[in-house]
Amino acid sequence: MALIIQGATFLHQYLGAFLHSAPQKSPNALRLGVLSSAQINAAAVIRPVETHPDVILYSIASRDAATAAHAAKQYHFTRSHDSYQALLDDPAVDIVYISTPNGLHYEWAAKAIQAGKHVLCEKPFTSNAEEARALIDQAKEKGVTIEEAFHWQFHPAAHAFRHILESGEHGRIIRTEAIMTASPGVPKGDIRWQYDLAGGSAMDMTYALSFTRYALRSQLPKTIHSVTARRSAADPRVDEAMYAYLTFEDAQGHEVHSRIYTDMARAWAVGGLVPRFWELPSIEVETEKAIIFFYNAMMPHLYHYIAITDKTTGKTKSHRQYHGGPLWGNVTTSDGARGGQSAWSTYRWQLEAFVDAVRGRTPAYWIPGEESIWQMECIDRLYRAAGLPVRGEQADEKE
Repeated sequence: MALIIQGATFLHQYLGAFLHSAPQKSPNALRLGVLSSAQINAAAVIRPVETHPDVILYSIASRDAATAAHAAKQYHFTRSHDSYQALLDDPAVDIVYISTPNGLHYEWAAKAIQAGKHVLCEKPFTSNAEEARALIDQAKEKGVTIEEAFHWQFHPAAHAFRHILESGEHGRIIRTEAIMTASPGVPKGDIRWQYDLAGGSAMDMTYALSFTRYALRSQLPKTIHSVTARRSAADPRVDEAMYAYLTFEDAQGHEVHSRIYTDMARAWAVGGLVPRFWELPSIEVETEKAIIFFYNAMMPHLYHYIAITDKTTGKTKSHRQYHGGPLWGNVTTSDGARGGQSAWSTYRWQLEAFVDAVRGRTPAYWIPGEESIWQMECIDRLYRAAGLPVRGEQADEKE
């Protein structure tokens, strides 16, 4: 189902570009360089940049000159580069978006930092926690901004969800359950199946863990009770699916039981005939007084709801938040409006915050580098508990 909503986001971005005119660009707009010609680029950064007055599409790089030139022409970049390093060597580039395969994130983010570029790096941040720590340290030393692209967290719906959880109205959290699946599954041969490129469901579908940690404001699990992985038949080091049962602690030290399920090849329903179109990445949170369900937490700009079911009465009320909200509500955004635009995708909200940070302003929401380190440490621990190698730490021989 994750692949389908990603496709829907591409359509959303194209329609947005068609329906809304591009803003006048600032004379001193930041010049964006994009490392790789990945399919996600259009929705994740190209279309958002088109609607931001303080960023221009400057250059895109590929390992193949023709591919880079084609992408530059298609999306109206000023120029293209025939290698990643050539783009980083270009002094005109201010900010870099990295959408290479997972296993290459550290290498090219580190090189971008050394070149003095600000970095927006796709999730998962790196192959493992050790690499994540190194990147954050390097960025601090060099004095540049680096951010993991957990775009969903920048959307007003995410902030409304957390506000509901922390309002005190529903009591403390006692249980969470997060899910992210692909049905139809990720195609065989896709880079997400490659161990050497840091593939696997816990890596690619790291959103489910992110939903959980975000809801709880937790760093690392107190206890890992069990982790079960369904291994890929093509490479047993790669988790096709993973189910984890964990205990976290909330800010007051209360235990919260959490279940996380990821699946890159989710079995079809009705005797294997129907893809599970209804399984959008979501999280359910049980508190002392209510069940709170955030539907489509990954791409809330397309459609979402936060359902709150009272345990005592059984009555359910729903909340939706497409702009404004607890964090963006009083912010005058780059379009001159207060609270942003309902048409903005999660990626556009993310870009709004990223540009503010690069410009030295305080963004409405930000993911500190330590969060990315903890996220990767959690993933490392899940792999160890499942008896699988941590990405980037083991020899490349198949088990």
